[in-house]
Amino acid sequence: MDRNKLDILRARYADAGAGLSHNPEFRKILEQVFAGTDRRPKPYEGVSTLLDAPLREHAVQQGKLEDLAVALVGVPMDLGVTNRAGARHGPRAVRCVERIGPYHHVHRLAPLAEVAVADVGDVPFRSRFSLEESHQDIEAFYAKLVTARVAPLSVGGDHSITLPILMAVGAKEPVGLVHIDAHCDTGGPFEGSKFHHGGPFRQAVLAGVLDPERTIQIGIRGGAEYLWEFSYESGMTVIHAEALQRDGIAPTLERLRAIIGDGPTYLSFDVDSLDPAFAPGTGTPEVGGLSTAEALALVRGCAGLDIVGGDVVEVAPQYDPTSNTAQVGAQMLFEILALVALARLRRR
Repeated sequence: MDRNKLDILRARYADAGAGLSHNPEFRKILEQVFAGTDRRPKPYEGVSTLLDAPLREHAVQQGKLEDLAVALVGVPMDLGVTNRAGARHGPRAVRCVERIGPYHHVHRLAPLAEVAVADVGDVPFRSRFSLEESHQDIEAFYAKLVTARVAPLSVGGDHSITLPILMAVGAKEPVGLVHIDAHCDTGGPFEGSKFHHGGPFRQAVLAGVLDPERTIQIGIRGGAEYLWEFSYESGMTVIHAEALQRDGIAPTLERLRAIIGDGPTYLSFDVDSLDPAFAPGTGTPEVGGLSTAEALALVRGCAGLDIVGGDVVEVAPQYDPTSNTAQVGAQMLFEILALVALARLRRR
């Protein structure tokens, strides 16, 4: 070993404290984590929040949003499911996941240090029985965030929650959509309801808040293809799981970026896009899905797009003996937060 190099390393690091770094990028994160001490918060103590963000539970109701850039929101509602219920427990399960972030090694930033982020609690629902009223409550809640120019990032809940969120986010201008899922979710009315989790994106297009020409749906598979005619007729781009696995991530991302362009874009991640081997805790699992590595590459490949909001949906922890699905949900929430932070920094 080079003795001179060893002496230099000893001089710099032998007595260095936990929060010391000679790298300016790392030092910024260390100062945030250690806050001038040699201790960092224990991941198993205190009140659990989404991504360990500060809790501001009543900020939306009280209108105290002026200093906030991103709101993390729980939407514990699964009245729109057509198969196994339980996604109402998703936000609580994701809040209990520890040690996500704070640093994103691919994008080389700590999102919570770059933009003001808070967990603003759950959408308050008037009824545990009415799907239509619940959607009204969601839209009204998110309209307040959009008016305050706060980017919403949500944990559901079933996928029907994305419709009222888009009604708020796309109210002034239709948004594009990166949709990662096993199902296109563009079906028609089902047993008297058009608001179920199998049809939010049809309704969003018909409401004028989602641009189908700037919508790409990735990971699609399973026996419900006959329900997705609207995706093709409206001009959405559908990439089946088999096509992704055949063509690869890079060509898919190239196609995605060409479709999405520079306009405002929402990212919706359904955990059933993943193969049940990776995420069994969901209401409508489909074998033959994406790996977690593929999903990470897809979401990370959206860096540079104008991501104005997003969600992670269909985490149903009671079907997950290992808590893997909630872990994936929390990681994907962090990935989308990083994209929003990058977009906000670019606008500055």
